Amino acid sequence: MQLLSLNVGKPVVIDYKGKPLETGIYKKPVEGAVFLSSIQLEGDGQADLINHGGKDKAVCVYCAEHFSFWQKQLGMEMTHGAFGENFTVTGMTETEVHIGDIFEVGDAVVQISQPRQPCFKLGKKYDIPELPIMFQNTGLTGYYFRVLKAGKVSAGQQLRIVERHTASNTISEANRLKYHDKSDWSGIRSLLEVEALSESWRASFQKRLDSAEG
Repeated sequence: MQLLSLNVGKPVVIDYKGKPLETGIYKKPVEGAVFLSSIQLEGDGQADLINHGGKDKAVCVYCAEHFSFWQKQLGMEMTHGAFGENFTVTGMTETEVHIGDIFEVGDAVVQISQPRQPCFKLGKKYDIPELPIMFQNTGLTGYYFRVLKAGKVSAGQQLRIVERHTASNTISEANRLKYHDKSDWSGIRSLLEVEALSESWRASFQKRLDSAEG
């Protein structure tokens, strides 16, 4: 498990349907050690602080293993930071990691909190409006880290597993429950038992469960 690239970028304003739109999806690789605080990498920023960033979503992670798939699907070259991720990693796909897993990287300690839920700005970046839905349908969404211990991190460092969550709810499993098997109540209850699940995803699943139970 390796951190291949650190990618940061401040929000910029672009044109969207004739109106200005602020977005932080344009990330570029940076060299050297970068300080990772409890909410973000130094030099990074998000435009929509309701749906992006914050303690549960301090670091957006994407797996380099998926680049070849998207290159074929989209007909273009994919580089580190292509999907607005802060960490481009390898050896940590959605089927291999679990919500609640804890890792050391550099001086920092991070924990998986939820899958990434791509928004329309990803589609705008590539002028492919359906791209966020494609992410959801394939399950190749990436995911988020919360930061348990702040510290400096660098591209090329290993991510060392500190603790595997015993409930074994993978990112792929969470995506399945979110987008496909929406009435798998036992699966949803199992996921809700994972204390490390982000507040926003917890609220969404709890609302669905409460509605079903009437």
